[in-house]
Amino acid sequence: MAALLSYIYFFGVIIAALFGYINSPMALALGFVFSVGFKHPFLKQSQKGLQWLLKLAVVGLGFGMVLQDTIQTSASSFGLILCSVVLTVSFGLFISKSFHLNKHLGHLITSGTSICGGSAIAAISPIIKADSKTISMALVTVFLLNALALFVFPVLGHWLHLNQHDFGLWCAVAIHDTSSVVGAALNYGEEALKIATTVKLSRTLWIIPMSVLSMFAFKTKGQHIKFPYFILLFIGAILINSFHIIPEIVTQQFVNVSKHLLVVSLFLIGTSISLPDLKQAGWKPVVFASILWIFVSLTSLAYILYLQ
Repeated sequence: MAALLSYIYFFGVIIAALFGYINSPMALALGFVFSVGFKHPFLKQSQKGLQWLLKLAVVGLGFGMVLQDTIQTSASSFGLILCSVVLTVSFGLFISKSFHLNKHLGHLITSGTSICGGSAIAAISPIIKADSKTISMALVTVFLLNALALFVFPVLGHWLHLNQHDFGLWCAVAIHDTSSVVGAALNYGEEALKIATTVKLSRTLWIIPMSVLSMFAFKTKGQHIKFPYFILLFIGAILINSFHIIPEIVTQQFVNVSKHLLVVSLFLIGTSISLPDLKQAGWKPVVFASILWIFVSLTSLAYILYLQ
């Protein structure tokens, strides 16, 4: 009976998300409730499918953007991203010693916080030769803060009276994973969503210099640096929309479907967060990551409000 209920719950939420009946925070919350209350019937399949689904959703959002606006947004946000990455990496590597964290764990959490969450951790971990337990602890810690950001940032954005442009910038720089960045901006407004997606993907490209830095820091050689190739598809979608290669009525449908796929992705992320994993991670990584997250959130907000 429990197995049947888990199937009904799992596919029921996915169908509801695909038809737009639930929003991003609700999807994540329902995913976590599923994780606590049921045994996941498709854990491995959903974890593998999640990466493709999220990339597909991000690429689809490109069909709602215009090339000129995207270039302008990327160029104007370069200083913010540069300052954010450099300050966060420097601060993270400095305070990780104060927490007496494992060097690999501190480096992975710092990489995930400064660049793009789980994607950065997955890219950096083989370069520094981190073991599976360390990788798991870093992922769990970062995913926990991602989940929190999805609920907290829109509330703070309205409380601070941030306009859509500034909120989109703030999300893109201060939230770790692409899923939570886009999810937080999704319900804030159309402009916030476009800004957040564009700037977040610009930030993702910093995986490359971070990988090179990691090679020097850990004195590893001959490691393969992963390039996030789906960004090229995202740019291709922007070009198709900008030059009207596909009718607007079709590209708009692509965007709408992509938004719903993103909500499905957040539900799947919620189903992968488990209480035993959180307990195993311990308090030190969570406190360290939280301090680092607060640091990047405050410094990036100050930059947006006073230096833009």
